[in-house]
Amino acid sequence: MKHQQTSFISGRIKSVTYAVKGFYLLITTEHSIMVQLTISALMCILGFYLKISAVEWMFQILAIGLVLTAESLNTAIEAICDYIQPNFDKKIGFIKDIAAGAVTFAALTAVVIGAIIYLPKLI
Repeated sequence: MKHQQTSFISGRIKSVTYAVKGFYLLITTEHSIMVQLTISALMCILGFYLKISAVEWMFQILAIGLVLTAESLNTAIEAICDYIQPNFDKKIGFIKDIAAGAVTFAALTAVVIGAIIYLPKLI
């Protein structure tokens, strides 16, 4: 059977389609992502209310992206682990805990960025 080559453009369109599908699945099925998006929306509302600067917006958006990316990767890692080993396994549990720890790093970074931006405006 001959492998059919796709053009560069159609390949990129397929890639974008898969990415949009993954984005949609994350925001409609994953509760942790829904919580993070809600917190992000509240922080954006606060940013508009307190009129944060362009640089502060850049850091806030970067922090939000960092947390959502880490949470998304954690979700993917957990799904792979559950697919590979649906039963309890100590090593799989370790892998999942490490992935969750990465989300914690991202979230703590976002909290520090938020504190740097907002505490001076609120105190």
